[in-house]
Amino acid sequence: MRVTETLERKIGYVFKNKELLRLALTHSSYNSEKSHLHNYERLEFLGDSILGFTAAEYFYHKLADRPEGELTKIRANAVCEKSLAAFAADLGLGEFILMSRGEELQGGRHRPSILADCVESVIAAIYLDGGIDEAKKFALGPVKSASTDVASVTDYKTMLQEIIQKNPDEQLRYVLAAESGPDHMKSFTVEVYLNSNLVGTGVGGSKKKAEQAAAREALRLMGIEL
Repeated sequence: MRVTETLERKIGYVFKNKELLRLALTHSSYNSEKSHLHNYERLEFLGDSILGFTAAEYFYHKLADRPEGELTKIRANAVCEKSLAAFAADLGLGEFILMSRGEELQGGRHRPSILADCVESVIAAIYLDGGIDEAKKFALGPVKSASTDVASVTDYKTMLQEIIQKNPDEQLRYVLAAESGPDHMKSFTVEVYLNSNLVGTGVGGSKKKAEQAAAREALRLMGIEL
């Protein structure tokens, strides 16, 4: 599959060096015998920093009356995997990613983690090809579409997952510990484990709310300011 002018129109930027865009969309499974220099991982690393700065600068000016704690949560929501994957899906970015047939058959073109990574790698590719101003124009796409309502953006499960996934040896697991009450007034108790260690317990009127409560307790246990 070739990177085409169609993709550049979707991105809103025409590359001088087309190979940079190709590299930004090359998954590690594509010609997997090649080294890390032949996939998007290094670009993703750079793009993550550019995206974070762009989001911080944008919200600093746009939300001049908000305290630092709220700005931090709003920025985290704007640059999280879920938000970036949704932005990539809207662009149809997945159809342009170079990956192995096996990865594609396993749903790689629609996997949120891959889509989010490619948004960051494309940001870096634009930066290297055309400079910071052009990179920020593209990065502002997911940032501007993000919610600025703190109550709606505080996703404790995502916050916890993003902290834990920095160490690939650590695994999170949510367990439904109890369920009580009549159908119209259910109460759920969920426990979250880090490997085999119980790190949080939450109660809520739905499993999702109980999981969020458990994740919040785990973050507090880790000393994360909420």
